Amino acid sequence: MKNTIQQFLREEDGVAAIEYGLLAGLIAVGIIVASAALGADISNLFNNIGNKLTGIAIPA
Repeated sequence: MKNTIQQFLREEDGVAAIEYGLLAGLIAVGIIVASAALGADISNLFNNIGNKLTGIAIPA
């Protein structure tokens, strides 16, 4: 029984998988936060451009 527990504690395959999972999760959170922050800025930019273009006549 003691050997089985020691072998289980030395096993590193599961640890690597957990680390990769945590890393992927942190990257996903970073992408979500960045896109939320940039999304509002880009939306404001296009709204400002649209407001400045209002009233300009399009040549026929």
